[in-house]
Amino acid sequence: MFISKRFNKSFLAICLLAVGISACSSTDDEDDELKVAPLPEIKALFEPVVKWDATVGDGVGDYFSRIQPVVAYGKVFSASRDGDAYAFDENSGEQVWHADLSDIDNKRGFFDEKELALISGGAVVGINKVFFGSENGDVIALDAESGTLSWQGKVKGEVIAAPALDSGKLVVNTASGVMKAFNASNGEDEWQIEQDVPPLTLRGISAPVIAGGGVIIGSADGSLSVYLLEQGRQGWTVDIGEAAGSTELERVIDVDSTPLIFGDNIYTVSSRGNLSAVELRSGRVLWQRQYSSYRELAISGNSLFLTDAKGHVYAIDRNNGLELWSQLSLTNRGLTGPTPIGGYVVVGDFEGYLHWLDQATGEIVARHHVDSSGIHATPTVENGVLYSQARNGDLEAITIAK
Repeated sequence: MFISKRFNKSFLAICLLAVGISACSSTDDEDDELKVAPLPEIKALFEPVVKWDATVGDGVGDYFSRIQPVVAYGKVFSASRDGDAYAFDENSGEQVWHADLSDIDNKRGFFDEKELALISGGAVVGINKVFFGSENGDVIALDAESGTLSWQGKVKGEVIAAPALDSGKLVVNTASGVMKAFNASNGEDEWQIEQDVPPLTLRGISAPVIAGGGVIIGSADGSLSVYLLEQGRQGWTVDIGEAAGSTELERVIDVDSTPLIFGDNIYTVSSRGNLSAVELRSGRVLWQRQYSSYRELAISGNSLFLTDAKGHVYAIDRNNGLELWSQLSLTNRGLTGPTPIGGYVVVGDFEGYLHWLDQATGEIVARHHVDSSGIHATPTVENGVLYSQARNGDLEAITIAK
């Protein structure tokens, strides 16, 4: 977990670990709370197999990034923070095209120093285009077949979450509180709104989701809101996070995870507060349970899967919020959000391991090491294949041996 750069970084280096928020203290009990669990011993039921692997530039390094590989049109799309965007053949992993987003309009001279693109939002694919956002506020649309530039737009603030695409509109949320809609075909501005941002927030924002003619978004003030897709006018809003504690740090309640739409309901969670089920049309809270997370949620069948701020993995009954099981042996290993595949749910960790958990019991039944640089972004699943990108840019397509 990271805190917004609006706060003093040297102070935060003492007070925070990447796995959660803790008050600054040196007591033995709190030291124990922050201990990283050793890799647990498991009895493996199967061996994950690497179908193919590729390299996505230099990856994201140690920077905050939620860049995930995305599969569409028979290709796997991804990018590095520097601005190297790629499309790989879905079946073979062969490179289809490469685009340098740091010089996408080919204006850099031979002797000019490369300026990093700082890509941190995306990829999002649709209407035969692939979209990325950057910390510089750039929004870039590439042709999905060739990688050539389709259009380029600008938004005020850092784009550090994936945009949303639907009904011909691309909606981008930024760390500054600005949310902007573009015409996805040509990049023309559609509408823009500004949300209030608290002085202290996590280094992360909620990606927008489009459903039922609305844009659903979590906010740094701990709320969940819907905006009309056509005009950007705000509809309902509901509080998810619960501020508690005497310090500003203890009262950080961002809703950073992407709202999860399933049927007529929205599932969301605050970094400090509640896991909530909310009715899509009205914003009525159906149930709430006390969990804290800034990772993505996932659903398979009637089970809602959650990785909390301590690195504990839970299965929750999506109908009533009752806990089905918990897996606590990966404490403070910087887990990603969970990804269901087959009868399992997969999480990655800061040492670059992927862990397969049985969906019914939570037991860890398999493990695979991608790269020691670590895995920060939630793995992607498409057509029974799991795609995971390590911090150094190593991208693997993984299946299960039969």
